[in-house]
Amino acid sequence: MFVDKLQIVKNNIYKYYLIHILLTLFLLLFITLLTHTVIHIIMKALIQRVKYANVKVNTKLVGSIDNGLLVFLGIMNDDTEDDIKWLADKISKLRIFNDENGKMNLSLLDLSYDLLIVSQFTLFASTKKGNRPSFIQAAKPDIAIPLYDKSIAYFKSLGIRVEQGLFGGDMKVELLNDGPVTISIDTKNKE
Repeated sequence: MFVDKLQIVKNNIYKYYLIHILLTLFLLLFITLLTHTVIHIIMKALIQRVKYANVKVNTKLVGSIDNGLLVFLGIMNDDTEDDIKWLADKISKLRIFNDENGKMNLSLLDLSYDLLIVSQFTLFASTKKGNRPSFIQAAKPDIAIPLYDKSIAYFKSLGIRVEQGLFGGDMKVELLNDGPVTISIDTKNKE
């Protein structure tokens, strides 16, 4: 009888250790997944067809275009660098300029028009709580600046003349929206 009770205690100790080991492994797996989560980047663009646009920082003109597109570009933690190419190709080929019949049938590339890119973290404003927007979803400068610069470089590689604002600067943007035509695109909802 004593041997049977000893065997039951022994089996319970084994079960306890087995449960403890399984919980420890689960916790290690969870921590590993949590610390190795990939940060993706989502880019959002608010595109305006303009007759002219310019951007100033401290009253100094830093970028100016005539006919073309003004793109407010926001970058958030949630996609990949391949989306830079997708977004730039999409914007440069958008047929939102009028042809000879007044139909929106021509692109920035078709007309060799210019592009003004302005960084715009406020595109990721969250207004779910209270009346003060939260910008927590916007990428931090160490992530956003390299992608912003690569976006500009990619547009230039397409043969587009690109002007730009000053990333993180207190910018004053002046424009004459043509149409008006304003389109929002993001890399999460590719269409």
